[in-house]
Amino acid sequence: MLSRLTRSQALALCAAPLVALIATAGLAPLPFSVAQPGMTADVLGENKGAPVITISGAPTRETSGQLRMTTIEATGPEAHVSLGDVVDGWFRTDQAVMPRDSVYPSGESPKEIEQYNTEQMKESQDAATEAALGYLDRADDGIKVTLELADVGGPSAGLLFSLGIVDKLDGDGSGGDLTGGRTVAGTGTIDADGTVGAVGGVGLKTQAARRDGATVFLVPKDECSEAKAELPEGLRLIPVTTLKGAVSSLVALESGKGSVPAC
Repeated sequence: MLSRLTRSQALALCAAPLVALIATAGLAPLPFSVAQPGMTADVLGENKGAPVITISGAPTRETSGQLRMTTIEATGPEAHVSLGDVVDGWFRTDQAVMPRDSVYPSGESPKEIEQYNTEQMKESQDAATEAALGYLDRADDGIKVTLELADVGGPSAGLLFSLGIVDKLDGDGSGGDLTGGRTVAGTGTIDADGTVGAVGGVGLKTQAARRDGATVFLVPKDECSEAKAELPEGLRLIPVTTLKGAVSSLVALESGKGSVPAC
């Protein structure tokens, strides 16, 4: 006849598989990516030795400020992200834990992801050019714009591309920089009609911007709260919803006339 288990023995037996389960969960891969601040690039300048924006068919001017597009760097789709990585990321301000599908929505293989991001970047560049020339009312002037940015994919640089084109073509008509000589950074998708859309990883992008010298950050208005949550000291947020609004805000900031929106 089997003797009865004491309460402490029963708890010990129950706890053993629970501890094993927790340990296994801590090592098992999870469907997340861990992201951190990535590189930034001045769209008014060069990237890896080549101009980011090249314009032909119209005179352009030299600019003294910077317009820096921002990125995040995330663990790859095949990377092993454990429970420990996720917990660690939740408690750090220089990292963010994001669902893998939100970072890599196009599939699992690196080739699929690279192709998707390349297509997204090309569509973004086309929309940025159309939005900028439409804003300037120069869509029929035979202006050709070429945009080159090595090793960067996705659509989130659209707003900065459009602003760079506008700035090079003296879009505010003043002969002065849209940036006022500052280092302005930002993020946001752009539609051909100039509408600015939300992106991911805004909190990390503000950190990348400040690290690389920016004092002003243009953020899609719907993402103000996220951008403010971990805002680096010395970085001013300007919410935007359209290309026209972004230009107007930068002109007001440069001239000191008119109101500049804030988050």
